[in-house]
Amino acid sequence: MFVDRVKIQLEAGKGGDGMSSFRREAHVPLGGPYGGDGGNGGDIIFKATSRKTTLLDLRYNRILKSEKGENGKNKRMHGRNGVDIVVEVPMGTLIKVSETGQVIADLIHEDQEVIVAHGGRGGRGNARFVTPKDPAPRYSEKGYIGERLEVILELKILADVGLVGYPSVGKSTLLSVITRAKPEIADYHFTTLVPNLGIATSQDGRSFAVADLPGLIEAAHEGKGLGHVFLRHIERCRVLVHVIDMGAEDGRDPVEDYALINEELRLYNENLMQKPMVVLANKMDLEPAKENLKRFKEAYPDVEVFEAMTMVGEGTKALLYRLADILDTLPIESLQTEDDMVVFTYEKPQDKFSVTRLDGDVWQIEGEAINRLMDRFDFNFEDETIRFGMALKRLGVDEALREKGAHHGDTIILNDIQFVFDEGVVE
Repeated sequence: MFVDRVKIQLEAGKGGDGMSSFRREAHVPLGGPYGGDGGNGGDIIFKATSRKTTLLDLRYNRILKSEKGENGKNKRMHGRNGVDIVVEVPMGTLIKVSETGQVIADLIHEDQEVIVAHGGRGGRGNARFVTPKDPAPRYSEKGYIGERLEVILELKILADVGLVGYPSVGKSTLLSVITRAKPEIADYHFTTLVPNLGIATSQDGRSFAVADLPGLIEAAHEGKGLGHVFLRHIERCRVLVHVIDMGAEDGRDPVEDYALINEELRLYNENLMQKPMVVLANKMDLEPAKENLKRFKEAYPDVEVFEAMTMVGEGTKALLYRLADILDTLPIESLQTEDDMVVFTYEKPQDKFSVTRLDGDVWQIEGEAINRLMDRFDFNFEDETIRFGMALKRLGVDEALREKGAHHGDTIILNDIQFVFDEGVVE
């Protein structure tokens, strides 16, 4: 099954908690803090490979979670880092943030890797908090939560040459003749349901990838027919070959067909019209073909046309030579378009937290920054609760509460925990 678009949830591993312990050994005076740091959480990495041609593996695996880091150990031993997840995807996969549509990465090279979700940092053990004023800290730090986000993966097939045209004009037959690909071939429309890839070779040994794309029809850019689903794959092709039924076997006008297909490409993405194009005049053995070819050349005198009868393999050698010559003049960079580039957009800084008055002396504080702070402290220990209050003060929570009208003794709610506002510090 060919799958070229999936949406998945990513949850990178949480960092391991730091350990709070003390060295207590015989004949070792003043052993001191001895707790080690927690390990970092595992990352989620996407890697491009030529061994895959579809995103089918991810269709039924919508949530990816990497391993969390191991907690710190005694004797200042560092916890083991979480194992990274490496997800192999086909070359040509575009990774976007689901919510904003921002491009994270465009994987177009073999073995190209990108970390999409970073694992959380491991918490520090109590040995890391030793100071002259506090030579025996009893507290440690919890690990950080790993990144969590929803992404969309879009596969845009990487091919040097793309075959475009109406259904049943002979695209699949041409692909089967010039490559070793074996696409389904039948005498009805939309036989080709998914893109087919093959490697063609000219007689002088130059090879290139060819993609047979499902047939386009009028208004395909609006969602009609099957071709609209695969128009995105045409964007990655460096050269386009219009396969036209010059024999008008279906009663269509080849001159009009060429104009309509170009219009569909332009409406979908104007950049497609900048690509080199040639025309393969197929089915030249049919009676009306000669007359139609004459009219076509009169209507489009600047278009390069190659005559062929793909059913018997005639006329393809000259086409392959010409395609190889065109590809030799095109830089590899032309694989990328403006739409594929990674763009960093400015986003207005969001408030770190919000303060809401629930009742006369009851306040609620919410925000991602607050949640991250709460994940780092263990409120079962008085020292850590005090450190949490100081962290809130540095974040500006106490100032914000006073500006909203909070007073000494008011109740502050953070998630499912209640605190008391006391002299500018949440305790």
